[in-house]
Amino acid sequence: MKQYRIDLAGYKAKHFQWQVAGKVATITLNRPERKNPLTFDSYAELRDLFRQLQYAQDVKAVVVTGAGGNFCSGGDVHEIIGPLVALQKADDMGGLLEFTRMTGDLVKAMRACPQPIVAAVDGICAGAGAIIAMGSDLRLGTAASKVAFLFVRVGLAGADMGACNILPRLIGAGRAAELLYTGRAMDGAEAERWGFYNRLCESDKLLAEAQTLAKSLADGPTFAHAMTKKCIHQEWSMGVDESIEAEAQAQAICMQTKDYERAYNAFVAKQKPVFQGD
Repeated sequence: MKQYRIDLAGYKAKHFQWQVAGKVATITLNRPERKNPLTFDSYAELRDLFRQLQYAQDVKAVVVTGAGGNFCSGGDVHEIIGPLVALQKADDMGGLLEFTRMTGDLVKAMRACPQPIVAAVDGICAGAGAIIAMGSDLRLGTAASKVAFLFVRVGLAGADMGACNILPRLIGAGRAAELLYTGRAMDGAEAERWGFYNRLCESDKLLAEAQTLAKSLADGPTFAHAMTKKCIHQEWSMGVDESIEAEAQAQAICMQTKDYERAYNAFVAKQKPVFQGD
């Protein structure tokens, strides 16, 4: 099957920074002068890159962060919102729906890629930026960060890119409703207390800690991690009995991997297992 796999270490990103160190890739949103807003092109490139990660053999975990002390301020007002208003004035419902489906496809691609995604969030994390953090598997933040689902502030529903589905599962329905109805920001302490962040870090240590966490995952049983991610995603729509059966099948598959055998042999030898993801 390896002929169907690809290497992404040499990928040349056009609309953000992409670096691979070992088995960990780091995506850096890199328009610091504007607090790293997204454009049509960066949305599409992120979507396509996460789709490619399904076939990557060299990348086992991903970190997403922003340059210049901020994560992402959302969609660029001039490069996205202005053109969308023009579509609205032209009564182009098809064009508007094409855009909203494209942005949602980014979250679908993030959830479908087998690699764990760690968001390293500092400073402003708003709108679509908050969605990217939400769509990640793990989130590290700072006390100085501000997370806001701003859609209501521009006359839109909080229902954007899966927010009404995913956010309540992270922080609870009542808390999610408050953020989505009001558009207010959570500071870092509140985001951690509510369960949005896994933990807080100092700003100058945030990226390093996120990369260390990602490396620990990349050094683990990555086939099993991919199975865990798939089960977490798929079981949202299952009952308990369905979930237990799905996990029985998933675990039986993992028991066929060489990593499972390596873990046993290492335990017998009183050594630490060295996983290889197969």
